[in-house]
Amino acid sequence: MCAVESFYFINESQVFVAVGGSKQDIRERIWDYMESENVADFPRPVHHRIPNFKGASRAAEHFPRLQVFRTARTIKVNPDAPQKNARFLVLDSKKTLLVPTPRLRTGLFNRITPPPGANKEMLRKCATSQGVRDFSVPVGLDSRVLVDLVVVGSVAVSEKGWRIGKGEGYADLEYAMMVSMGAVHEGTPVVTIVHDCQVVDIPEALLEDHDLTVDYILTPTRVISTGCKRPKPAGITWSKISPEMLGKIPVLRSLRDREKRAGKDVALQAEHQPFLGSASQHPALPGTVRRPHDAPRPGADSLEAACGPREGEDAPTATVCVGNLPHDARVRDLKRALRELRVAPLQLSWRGPQHRALLHYRDLAAAQQAVSCLQGLHLGDSALTVALARPHNKSPGGCPGS
Repeated sequence: MCAVESFYFINESQVFVAVGGSKQDIRERIWDYMESENVADFPRPVHHRIPNFKGASRAAEHFPRLQVFRTARTIKVNPDAPQKNARFLVLDSKKTLLVPTPRLRTGLFNRITPPPGANKEMLRKCATSQGVRDFSVPVGLDSRVLVDLVVVGSVAVSEKGWRIGKGEGYADLEYAMMVSMGAVHEGTPVVTIVHDCQVVDIPEALLEDHDLTVDYILTPTRVISTGCKRPKPAGITWSKISPEMLGKIPVLRSLRDREKRAGKDVALQAEHQPFLGSASQHPALPGTVRRPHDAPRPGADSLEAACGPREGEDAPTATVCVGNLPHDARVRDLKRALRELRVAPLQLSWRGPQHRALLHYRDLAAAQQAVSCLQGLHLGDSALTVALARPHNKSPGGCPGS
């Protein structure tokens, strides 16, 4: 069945989620609610983002009142819009502000360095996304920086400290990398700043070992001390890192070399994994993929030979066509969505150059269920088209309109 559960709106400031929904269910409901109730703020729509919201600056005003803020000297704050005022307050308090590099492309984080004698107006400029680009210097692995307090963005968070991000896994990976380089430890507090409607009931069963938890939640109306006892990531789980991800993040390669020299197990995720399996077997951190424009392996229509039915399983008899894939789409994005919606097919055929994929199911009922669950699914800014393939169509894959 499609893992969609109802939300129960208690009032305008709080939402409770029925147990049983997937992470993606919770994300979509939060994004939809924030847009429909007009609590979302620029940039909009907030879907597929750490959502900005009206009242974000007010929520951040709680930040300097926390004892952990007062005693901290170096604070890492994520670069998303709802944390802009938090970044300003760090600078205004004469503390060291670190901001992660977007998608970790050029390093782990940068230190914001305001001009000498900067007034509050200039500090506010330094706290913007443009200011982060204009007034920062990279922090190298050999800097021996110690982070006293971490601020992360969230799509949803529970009063127990469970957190759900936008689904790409970068905040979890950033924290794991900081552990690996000795910048944080188990006792380093983690704060998130959200709208009241983002504080929800999250089933603990959805959490995985690499998921980062939070110690404090700041909203426009509340300060929540979660008292979370669930262990935070103890470092990088290399078996969950793909060769492609390693290739895109130079600092990750450097950390791997260090840990390898220290005798740690740094074996990466298997280059080709079976598609089927539980969410715990397929973590939310970016997985192994091939770029859409890569040529298929000779004699293989599907992306992975392991995507086919296993011994003893029925062969697929019904196909769903997913179209309008973005030009930069990666198969891991689609695979993750299918797992979270619990509509994983027996076999997936990736046809990136045609901006579509074919999902092969055991029977028509399973395919129809997948079509129902996938309606409205987005990858990036693209709304995907989803339809049952025509079995007798002569065009490749039998997809409508192909």
